[in-house]
Amino acid sequence: MLIGPHASEPERQSFAAQIKANPRGYIAQPTLSLSRVPTLVDNEFRGCHVDLRPFILYGKEIYVNPGGLTRVALKKGSLVVNSSQGGGSKDTWVVSNSPLTQQPLTQQPGPAGEKT
Repeated sequence: MLIGPHASEPERQSFAAQIKANPRGYIAQPTLSLSRVPTLVDNEFRGCHVDLRPFILYGKEIYVNPGGLTRVALKKGSLVVNSSQGGGSKDTWVVSNSPLTQQPLTQQPGPAGEKT
């Protein structure tokens, strides 16, 4: 994995050669600006980049559950949140003084009139 804006010129050149040798083995995506949250790592608090994976239930109706899974970049300064590359996770809770009511999302008709 290479994060282009954070890589050195030699790293980018080396990675470019790997891509040219096996272009089907790579996927490019833009670098996103991730939020940061205080995270306890090795007995110290540090600001770590995170992204949120919501839990959505799909059946006769669609529900977006409050909360979700927050993926955390545990390596200092890293933008990589996936666990296979050294990331971790946190539970995400929604706190409220009143009960949350779940309202189904309205399904919009698709291009051929089917529900999407």
